[in-house]
Amino acid sequence: MTGLLENKIAIVTGAASGIGAASARRFAAEGAAVVAADVRGAKAQEVAQSIVDDGGHAIGVEANVAEAEQVAAMIDSTVHELGGIDVLFNNAGTLRPGTVVDLAVEDWDLVMGVNVRSVFLGAKYAVPVMVERGGGSIINTASISGLHGDGGSVVYAASKGAVINLTRALSTDHAPNGVRVNAICPGTIETPPVLRMMENPEVLKTNLDAHALRRLGKPDEIAAAAVWLASDESSFVTGEALVVDGGLRAQSPLGTLADPRPAHLR
Repeated sequence: MTGLLENKIAIVTGAASGIGAASARRFAAEGAAVVAADVRGAKAQEVAQSIVDDGGHAIGVEANVAEAEQVAAMIDSTVHELGGIDVLFNNAGTLRPGTVVDLAVEDWDLVMGVNVRSVFLGAKYAVPVMVERGGGSIINTASISGLHGDGGSVVYAASKGAVINLTRALSTDHAPNGVRVNAICPGTIETPPVLRMMENPEVLKTNLDAHALRRLGKPDEIAAAAVWLASDESSFVTGEALVVDGGLRAQSPLGTLADPRPAHLR
């Protein structure tokens, strides 16, 4: 690794598995002291311990990031244990399928809480700490679902669209204080819940064909984008929604149906 995050202090939420776990490990490998936070506290501790076992510096914290008191406590413990915050990766998220007609109100509230309220709360309590240190980087996990309307996933699409515009608003408000705020919009990534959905061969084929690269993304590939946004290498980047989707949005909807190239070139 290149030490892009040497001497930085970073919080990663949703760090128990998938993109969060991969990012916590990558941040530590790049030199950061990492707080791995998740509502599944034991799993967060396991990720933190794996980082320590590899020679890194990490602590695990149990936190429901939709609850203000728990987010404030997470920020306070990070400052107390590590001395400050340079990077906040608001990665925690959840999904409940359904149209506006059949989605339960409770599921709407749950997804908006975990996906959107958590970003608001994380920034609310982290920004003052970052400003005291002269600036910092906030990264929010959005989705390509926030850039177009997904069928049968009304609350997920709405929540991720909100994350993208919240990112832009935060970046405008806090740029004068040296706090950069960006979002990452992944395509379909090989996280545990996604892999469970892909056990259906037809669902897997549809998703593979939708990506120009004809494969799903890996959590490490989103972690690499997060490292760049967290580092000084992206010092002139703020208010952006960085798409990391294997060519899903770039590809024509008809591209997989009528590819004119010889089979050996596809």
